[in-house]
Amino acid sequence: MKRVLLKLSGEALSGNKKSGFDEATVKDVVRQIKTLADMGMQISVVIGGGNFWRGRTSPEMDRVKADHIGMLATVMNCIYVSDMMRMVSLKAHVMTPFYCGTMTELFSRDKAIEYLSAGEIVFFAGGTGHPFFSTDTATILRAVETDSDCVLMAKAVDGVYDSDPKTNPKAKKYDFMPMSDVIERKLGVIDIAAAAIAIENKMPVRLFGLKKKDSIIKSINNNFRGTYLNCV
Repeated sequence: MKRVLLKLSGEALSGNKKSGFDEATVKDVVRQIKTLADMGMQISVVIGGGNFWRGRTSPEMDRVKADHIGMLATVMNCIYVSDMMRMVSLKAHVMTPFYCGTMTELFSRDKAIEYLSAGEIVFFAGGTGHPFFSTDTATILRAVETDSDCVLMAKAVDGVYDSDPKTNPKAKKYDFMPMSDVIERKLGVIDIAAAAIAIENKMPVRLFGLKKKDSIIKSINNNFRGTYLNCV
């Protein structure tokens, strides 16, 4: 692998605080990204917004407006983490599918690939720019657009299980799983739209738990212990 897209959940950045940022957690993520970059990996990043906003706060709230707020939450996350990149001497860019004044750059596939080829980190914030699409969908879409080799998807759980490991201590974890099974079995580890795009474009996904030590670094080598989602 040469070029990867790392997907981080917003909740993961909050550590045990459940909201906002946990600086120690973010610094560890940045350290691992720095390690991969020093190895010659080209890295782009998508971050969810769940540490600030998760869906509608009321059933009476308009879904479109709720999704707009969620998009802005991802922008805040990307601006914060991109600034942490500066502290480890990595140049980073935040791109959005809509104008955010001078805070971000408008997404351009050609410009993003130019930055990646130069060894610079690119953050894709703001989702797809449209409501009703999750950051999972934006992740697969941007990975395909930028000719990435693989998506590294860091979650709260360390892989795909046949049942909820929080409630079933005997839950079985899968080392490999066809993406089509994720759709058919409605496992919810990645949304259906994202899975469909991955299958159509043969974009592999490595899903793993962020809290495991050096999990991002291990996700690209033989120490990977999550679930490999095959694009079939």
